[in-house]
Amino acid sequence: MSGGIESVYNLIPVEHIKKKKAPRHQSKFRETVRVEEKQGKYQNKSLGPAQLKPEVPDKFLKKFSNPQLPTPKKFNRHDPHNRKPDLPKEPPLMGMQSKKNFITTNAVENIMSNAKKPVPKYVDTAKGKTNLLEPSGLVPKYMKKQDFGEVPVYIKKRNSEVKQAQIEYDEYVRERMKQGAMKQLTDGERDEMIDGMKQNWEDIHHTYQNLSVVTDTISKRYRKERLEAQMKQLERDIDLIERHNIIYISHY
Repeated sequence: MSGGIESVYNLIPVEHIKKKKAPRHQSKFRETVRVEEKQGKYQNKSLGPAQLKPEVPDKFLKKFSNPQLPTPKKFNRHDPHNRKPDLPKEPPLMGMQSKKNFITTNAVENIMSNAKKPVPKYVDTAKGKTNLLEPSGLVPKYMKKQDFGEVPVYIKKRNSEVKQAQIEYDEYVRERMKQGAMKQLTDGERDEMIDGMKQNWEDIHHTYQNLSVVTDTISKRYRKERLEAQMKQLERDIDLIERHNIIYISHY
């Protein structure tokens, strides 16, 4: 079985083909690296001190043997021009004292300085965890602005654009009405239309209420869905007409 599914084909023995591995990569610089690694590795390796010719035991440094020392020579600088500047001949001023009273000066500066105000914080847990007050939104800093409570500039601009668009649309409608291409619906016709659609909705809703509770057949289900779609469409039309007081009807 494979994958948890029982099948007759799983009883057939399958020949397992062993995949051949790719040959291992060997660098062409392998022998060169091996030779260079051994070069200079064992040059200073030996057993004990270096093998030198031993001195004769009788030739050791004896007392009053007067060894030959090098002849003393006078020291001369190699570059006499490259010297540091000489020390000043006049001694520096030492022992200068200031008549400034640092204690009084520091006291006056601290008295005249403004005290550092602490950063306002608030505590929101019983264990005393503190947070900054200003970015928390608890400080009424926006209501203290000069333009607080005024209509923003972009809203004023948008309102002016809407009014201008409405004026242009009204002009277009008047021109079309003069040409006889459009007709304005009167208030009586508008109310009559709304009442008629509401009456149609009541009739459809009455029919919908008389339907069977159990929709066990396709025809019952289709009829129920059709009545629901008609009621929703009437609701949308009624809402559309009630939201607009001026309605135009095109003759085309």
